[in-house]
Amino acid sequence: MNELFAFLESGGPVMVPIGLASLVGFGALLGRVAALRRARVVPDGFAVELEGLLQQGRLDDAELLCRRREAAAAARLARVALQARGRPRSALKERIEEVGRREAAELERGADIIGTVAAVAPLLGLLGTVWGMIQTFAVIQEQGMGVVGSLAGGISQALITTLAGLSVSIPAVISHRWVLARVDQLTMELEDVALIAIDLLSDEAVRS
Repeated sequence: MNELFAFLESGGPVMVPIGLASLVGFGALLGRVAALRRARVVPDGFAVELEGLLQQGRLDDAELLCRRREAAAAARLARVALQARGRPRSALKERIEEVGRREAAELERGADIIGTVAAVAPLLGLLGTVWGMIQTFAVIQEQGMGVVGSLAGGISQALITTLAGLSVSIPAVISHRWVLARVDQLTMELEDVALIAIDLLSDEAVRS
């Protein structure tokens, strides 16, 4: 462990913001993993159960189902639809889309932090590389090309920061893509719940 800390310390002051970026990105990823669990968005079997209750006209039971699953985005969406039932299809759709956009934005919250870390980390590594090369050329200017040990320190620092920046950036890019794909998948499932509500709760459906 001491060797690892010594290795990272040899990268110079730029290793501090790189390390902070890695912690911020990891924290944001953990938050998204917890928020994007299926049980928090569209619980298993919820859409099927909701559709069955609405088809049977058991609106009170559907309301109770939504209250029991209130922590899930799909339940909140369905409850808004139940409260707006009987409106024209266009008005009901507009109301559900308004709530759906808010829920989708909540799902995406934090993804931009991971994307920013993925973009900034290699730039910080490049900054450290430039800093290390500047030190190397300063040594050459003062001591000439013969002092190999001094030159190696600057070059080593330049390479360590590049390695650190890429080591943070690559997992962050993968994590960012995963979060966006997960959000898209869950948003589509929310849209399925919204379509069920629109089809069975609009004024046309209520009259029939």
